[in-house]
Amino acid sequence: MTTHVFQFPCLSDNFGVLIHDSGSGRTAAIDAPDGEAVIAAAKAQGWKLTDLLITHHHADHVQGVPAVRAAFPGLRVVGPAKEAARIGAIDVEVKEGDYVEIGALKARVIETPGHTAGQVNYVFEEDQIAFTGDTLFSLGCGRVLETPLPVMWSSLAKLAALPGETQVYCGHEYTEANARFALSIEPGNVDLVARADAVKALRAKGQPTLPTTIALELATNPFLRAEVPAVQKAVGLEGADPAQVFAEIRRRKDSF
Repeated sequence: MTTHVFQFPCLSDNFGVLIHDSGSGRTAAIDAPDGEAVIAAAKAQGWKLTDLLITHHHADHVQGVPAVRAAFPGLRVVGPAKEAARIGAIDVEVKEGDYVEIGALKARVIETPGHTAGQVNYVFEEDQIAFTGDTLFSLGCGRVLETPLPVMWSSLAKLAALPGETQVYCGHEYTEANARFALSIEPGNVDLVARADAVKALRAKGQPTLPTTIALELATNPFLRAEVPAVQKAVGLEGADPAQVFAEIRRRKDSF
């Protein structure tokens, strides 16, 4: 059995992702930003889409569901129980601690409210792969829209606790813009400076900046570094509760 992940751009700045279990032949898409793009990606790989794992209800993550379902009869759509009424057409509703099997692959469901109230992420623990939707971005995090800010901090803390080697695939190509903001918080972070340069070079060539890793995010992403004294000092909140520091960083990003 071999696990394959295929990432592809769609819409203006979204990513689509497929994960395939070669042993069983089952393939899952993570979200459906653009139905035709998802269908084309699966066909280009020679994979039959059997499952669709939805992270949250926003249109740029679910609007392609009807087209994908029509193209692949028998498709199983999995999504967050807390947003099932807003998404519709979910076959399997999942919550914190549930597992989803894609052939021999198994994903743990982590509830990550913040960007939306019921968002979930899917972590394939054995393969050390996490699909974080719009919760954790490369060098950033999702805008907090449907919960208090400290709720998002708690969600990010769950992801930060994953093994450092975990590869992170998120929903958007935001890294270059996120790097500019991160440098406004930690201009002296040498790891961040080096990463910002690498990101700029990748984007200049039209190449993706994902996946990232949990370890890389812990070293460079200000939203995961609210406990770091240098970050706290940068926002004038030395010794403060990390949730309060995170909230200040998020407010700054919102108006950056």
